[in-house]
Amino acid sequence: MTALFQQLPAIDKLLKTAEGEQLVAEFGHSAVVTECRRLLEQGREQIKREHQLPPEFGDIRLITAALRRQLQQRRQVRMQPVHNLTGTVLHTNLGRALWPAAAQQAAVAAMGGNVALEYDLQEGRRGHRDSYISELLCELTGAEAACVVNNNAAAVLLMLATLAKGKEVIISRGELIEIGGAFRIPDIMQQAGCKLVEVGTTNRTHLQDYRDAINEDTALLMKVHSSNYQICGFTHSVTEQELVDLGREFDLPVITDLGSGALTALSAYGLPAEPTVQDKWRQGVDLISFSGDKLLGGPQAGIIVGDRYLIERLQSHPLKRVLRCDKVILSALEATLRLYLQPERLPHQLTTLNQLTRPVDQLTQQAQALKVRLENHLAQDYILRIEPSPAQIGSGSQPLAEIPSVAVTLEAKTPAKLTALFARFKALPQPVIGRLENDKLWLDLRSLADLNALLDTLEHL
Repeated sequence: MTALFQQLPAIDKLLKTAEGEQLVAEFGHSAVVTECRRLLEQGREQIKREHQLPPEFGDIRLITAALRRQLQQRRQVRMQPVHNLTGTVLHTNLGRALWPAAAQQAAVAAMGGNVALEYDLQEGRRGHRDSYISELLCELTGAEAACVVNNNAAAVLLMLATLAKGKEVIISRGELIEIGGAFRIPDIMQQAGCKLVEVGTTNRTHLQDYRDAINEDTALLMKVHSSNYQICGFTHSVTEQELVDLGREFDLPVITDLGSGALTALSAYGLPAEPTVQDKWRQGVDLISFSGDKLLGGPQAGIIVGDRYLIERLQSHPLKRVLRCDKVILSALEATLRLYLQPERLPHQLTTLNQLTRPVDQLTQQAQALKVRLENHLAQDYILRIEPSPAQIGSGSQPLAEIPSVAVTLEAKTPAKLTALFARFKALPQPVIGRLENDKLWLDLRSLADLNALLDTLEHL
């Protein structure tokens, strides 16, 4: 075996070849040396296992070709773009909302230059980084002030830590939610240093339950929108309006975690109704938190709107600096919010709303183009059809609601063959992500961002 090890080339020898010098010129000396060491170690391990020299080490051109592949792979960003054909428009694992063009342009501008992030251009002195967003949100929602952090979980944490540390927070047992990534309301309360007081039962909570739990240690009354599940049947819950009246009676703030945070009435576009931020503010809720990258259709952010005095307390808490957003996110969020100032154009300009409201006829035309392209590569081994498909909003929004859609389905003779096709799609230069369901691979057009880009990708099948 020693003789086999001796046939492995020295790094210096590799670097002095014409191919090696080209690699150094393209990727840099340090990177090439690192990959040489890694490749030679792989060769040694293979010799130990198989007691023979790996084929690629018999030719210097094969070695340098292997090095080039590894160097290119190391340089490639692992978080690569994918085609979302799952039928879930706001897919948490695939990045949720697609930014509208205006948000993308604002973000690029912020990336490439200095911006007035914390500078008041009128006064010529330091300003607050939330000021532009706060003005917009107040105009759009009617609230008195606003605060922005990096996601909605952070928004909930900031509200609780600021207003209820060492105190009690009353919440219905039916609203102790857990969302993706094991985010649990009780855990957030514990981290915020406040005490959770559960009232009612899983399916039924009454106003008297809240009233009976109030004492001198109570700091907040809290509502959580059950956006990622529904309890049906023999149920009862207390509305925000009822809770606000109770809070006024005992001088207690009422806060709501609205989750998805719609800023427009979805029912006006033929979508399932979802409570809006404006609804909650009109009902008298003191603080409302919601996400920027769900139904709002912008970048990841946690937004809090509400009472000016309470917002000022949030802004002055040390956690606010820890959880604040950078210039890119704030620029993109502002650009997204400005689209809401022109509600008539919103379905055309806001990508998320456009995806959710595209006519089925349009999706059918796209499905036909997709089916033709797939048949060029797969017709011999798979049965392709165009079928109705139940799409969904995603990211915990309206979990039981289905949006009419269309999918190209692929059926194989064996489950293994279908699994292999799924893997083949994921291995494309821009992976194609569908869903396996009912012994078929479904490619749902509702969640697709760019048909032409998808058709180009499929040329690599």
